Amino acid sequence: MSKRIVILTGGGDVPGLNAVIKQVTYRGAAMKLDVVGIRRGWEGLTHLNREDPESEKRYILPLTPMNTRTIDRTGGTFLHSSRTNPAKMKAIPDHLKGLTFPVKESEKDGKKFTTYDVTTQVLKNLESLGADTVIAIGGDDTLSYARRLHDEGVKVIAIPKTMDNDVQNTEYCIGFSTAITRAESAIQRQRTTVGSHERIGIFRIFGRDAGYTALYTAYVTNIRCCIPEFKVNLDKLISLLVADKRSNPSNYSLVLLSEGAEWEGYKTIHIGEADAYGHQKKMNVGDALAAEIKERAKEETIVSDLTYDLRSGDPDFTDKLVACTYGNMAMDALAEGQSGKMTGIVNGCFDMVEIPDPKLGPRKVDLGSMYNTDRYRPNYSNKRGLPIFLCRA
Repeated sequence: MSKRIVILTGGGDVPGLNAVIKQVTYRGAAMKLDVVGIRRGWEGLTHLNREDPESEKRYILPLTPMNTRTIDRTGGTFLHSSRTNPAKMKAIPDHLKGLTFPVKESEKDGKKFTTYDVTTQVLKNLESLGADTVIAIGGDDTLSYARRLHDEGVKVIAIPKTMDNDVQNTEYCIGFSTAITRAESAIQRQRTTVGSHERIGIFRIFGRDAGYTALYTAYVTNIRCCIPEFKVNLDKLISLLVADKRSNPSNYSLVLLSEGAEWEGYKTIHIGEADAYGHQKKMNVGDALAAEIKERAKEETIVSDLTYDLRSGDPDFTDKLVACTYGNMAMDALAEGQSGKMTGIVNGCFDMVEIPDPKLGPRKVDLGSMYNTDRYRPNYSNKRGLPIFLCRA
């Protein structure tokens, strides 16, 4: 069995991460294991310089029941995070310059760039730390590199987290419940403002590639939604929203858009430099829809961005329950000597599954069972026999 494990969080923070870290630390102490936190995600294993005390202080944090005792009472990540991809580094850390790493030449939007695969340095740092197992908490990007390490022979246990709930092989990712709970609350509060001004309220929410966050929030608020998996007809959408407004005694209507939602003839506009996993920020599709509604229907709108606030603060009960359970499941798998496995929920039950193959991409909404493509709403029928989160992994 492992004697020393390292744990890290990568990508965007979500409520519940600290509960995982605490559970792993406490279980590790009970199993007489050393638990070492790697700060700033995969950056901690690419930039760590074992010969520099300041680098050690920045990236290495031994974890004990004492220094993790209260961390589960707050959101965010005690270990901090980054979007570093060791297989596609745009720049080599200063202390590694002069060393040779595999190079890849790429081109995007007419711009050529070079990336470096510093996996050999990650493996070297893990060996120097005496790490037997890596516990990686992240979304599909972070876990794609966890899969790479497993393929390199490192023992890896993964834990899925993302507000988007789009990691393959599981029906639930940490952070999802808190995000949609807060989104539902924000929309219900803002009804008073949208109604007072008799406008069409447009809400934008996270969901780059998958529409789970928008779909489930729309499900409980009973409003229309647009998701990346289906391109709506713009004229029909506007007509529906205007009809909703006219039939409402308070003379307003609401629609919720995933950030990656598109309509026929509209293409998402990307801005800024791509991150280490090739993702760029998207222009606000809510503003684009507002402009179209103004031009085509002469209706006034209010656009509200439901983004970072949804991932901030404390986890709700569901996220804390799942986070605590995932942390303990990871330690059970570690004790059994497993590798390449991820905690998950399958058919409504906790289970250990394979770390997803990165080639599969994000998990997508099943349009046939979950989305009404005629009314641009969630599908409310035929739910009997489904697991609690209304879909199967």
